[in-house]
Amino acid sequence: MSSSVSRLPADLGAEIHACRYFPELVSDSVAMCLGDEQVVAHLVQQEATFNRDEIQRHLSVLVLTATRLLVSHTDENEPGASAQALTTTESVPLGKINSVALSQVVSNAERYGSRHSEVTETWLAIAWGTMRRVELEPVQCADPNCEADHGMTGILAAEDLTVRISAAADGPEKVRQLVAFATAMQRVASNS
Repeated sequence: MSSSVSRLPADLGAEIHACRYFPELVSDSVAMCLGDEQVVAHLVQQEATFNRDEIQRHLSVLVLTATRLLVSHTDENEPGASAQALTTTESVPLGKINSVALSQVVSNAERYGSRHSEVTETWLAIAWGTMRRVELEPVQCADPNCEADHGMTGILAAEDLTVRISAAADGPEKVRQLVAFATAMQRVASNS
């Protein structure tokens, strides 16, 4: 392992390395952003993205410290004979975080708490005001024969980061990791 991996906590460095997706580049980017801060919690997620006729990999690393959320994204950039990657790190002060939402899909909810029920899918949504999503649609008229333009209606939603992990695609352990990270994130963010 490279020196950047050794500058990270052992479990975080090992998870990044296990993805086998530019591990030295990803580790170095995360280590530079982290500096000498201690890691409170982390989450590593590798997923496939579709770009025209190609499948490309995407790696996200979320690191929670006592003062910041570090978000690292690495993507293949113009795959070809010579591999290129685009890696971006963002540092978000915890005081800027507006919302941390954890959604869970639970099978056999009537048996929750037993071995017959499990969390099968999770979403973590974190908002800090950088990105907004606008969904617009035409206003519908109750008169089926109306041809007038009634304008548009829609919603504006904060959507800086959304992570989805499912037991079917990522395994039950990754689901548990997302729940643990989201719980730590909610506790630390609420104290900022």
